[in-house]
Amino acid sequence: MQIGSLIRRAAVHFGAAPCLVEGDRVVSFRDFDRLTDKLGNALLGAGFVPGDRVGVLLPNGIDCLVAYYALAKAGLVRVGMNTRETIANHAFKLADSGSRGVIHTLTDPADIARLGVERAIGAEELASLTSAGSDAPCAVDRALDAPYRLGYTGGTTGRSKAVTLTTRGELAELSAFLTDLTPDLRRGETFLHAAPIAHASGAFFLPSLVRGVRSLAMSKFDAAAFIALAARERCEHTFLVPTMLAMVLEAPGIDSAAFALRSIAYGAAPMAPALLHRAEKRFGRILAQTYGQAESPMVITCLKAEDHDRVGSCGRPFTIVDVAVFDDNDQPVAPGERGEIVCRGPQTMAYYWNNPEATETAFRNGWLHTGDIGYQDSDGFFYLVDRKNDMLISGGYNVYPREVEDVLLACEGVVEAAVVGLPDEKWGDRVFAVVSGRPGLDADRVLAHAREKLASYKRPKGVEIWPELPKTSANKILRRAVRERLVERARQEAAAAREETPT
Repeated sequence: MQIGSLIRRAAVHFGAAPCLVEGDRVVSFRDFDRLTDKLGNALLGAGFVPGDRVGVLLPNGIDCLVAYYALAKAGLVRVGMNTRETIANHAFKLADSGSRGVIHTLTDPADIARLGVERAIGAEELASLTSAGSDAPCAVDRALDAPYRLGYTGGTTGRSKAVTLTTRGELAELSAFLTDLTPDLRRGETFLHAAPIAHASGAFFLPSLVRGVRSLAMSKFDAAAFIALAARERCEHTFLVPTMLAMVLEAPGIDSAAFALRSIAYGAAPMAPALLHRAEKRFGRILAQTYGQAESPMVITCLKAEDHDRVGSCGRPFTIVDVAVFDDNDQPVAPGERGEIVCRGPQTMAYYWNNPEATETAFRNGWLHTGDIGYQDSDGFFYLVDRKNDMLISGGYNVYPREVEDVLLACEGVVEAAVVGLPDEKWGDRVFAVVSGRPGLDADRVLAHAREKLASYKRPKGVEIWPELPKTSANKILRRAVRERLVERARQEAAAAREETPT
């Protein structure tokens, strides 16, 4: 089956019912099928051929989703891009993927030129192509294991890599969602896309489409606007990353009784137990976690709403996925022992684009190695400890930043936390924390909380309060950027001190 077949079937099943909503603009399921046909045909008529890579650099909204699935119907390979990233990042992805074109909303000619592609299609040309395209069904059949889209890794630990995802993998992800994560989507309900569609929220569109659920898009996330929109439109479902959920809980109006949410999916980053407790206290037991990564999009394990008494767990494997924990010799470890989480299944990437060495490293003995440290309990629930590359060694002890961050986030007033290791002659890595939170937050109180709750080797040797923490375009906190800022500041202070010292 091709992805376009799902769109045609939805058009038949749900017809004139609203499929996409953006402000005052409404597109029915039948219109969505027609618009994606017209744009797909127009792109093929403009000289693109199946297999060509085309970037999509559009904000959340109807045009973004029309472009995504017009490419799918035309057999063109979508290159995922996020409008919150820099022009340099956009140019890198387009060059790395060998993209022939990009669909964008940029207005600065210099920025457009820096993208470096053969064909840059702006907003006006996009509208013209869609209007002029043929209404005939656009249905290019490609092999299920051919590239369907390229998704780039988050770049939280270095240069992004292009993950090659196939139609088979996309259909497997859809099946996993409908079976385990979103089985209660109902015809006529509303899914609110508040997180970037270019990132995790986009994974919820196809499940919504095939169930007759309308998708309501926020062009830019704002916590107060999210609350007002969810209440006004009586939205039943949404997806939020933990930092967004924290902002919603801090925003005015959150106590409104007008909320109709029946489910909140969360993922893309770990959720601190303290934040989860606050969210369940406000919304009830309606939260479900999905754990995945770019190489296995959104689908490794799932913690269902009824299983949230397993504090700190990321859940059990999705039905279609095998998950295990391996030691450094790629041997399985016993329940309760820590190791690297590995998985296998039809949802995983085919390979890293033009990077066979990284592909070989990631896929060893038939398993995708996630780079995440975790363990499994005797009931088959998995727990994430931290990223393998983020582990600190302080005074000879292993320190996992996430464990420390979870404790700090339980301190009154703390909303965000990042724990990093700073170079230290005595300790090797000196544990240091940067937090943000409510007005009046006091670093001494945070340190006192850490002294009470943490073993001595895990305690931060210092705490700073910043107005906000640096994040990726997908709202993941960037520990690497926090550390770089601290190290650079220390270097500048040391240089200034040397200049002031008389010779």
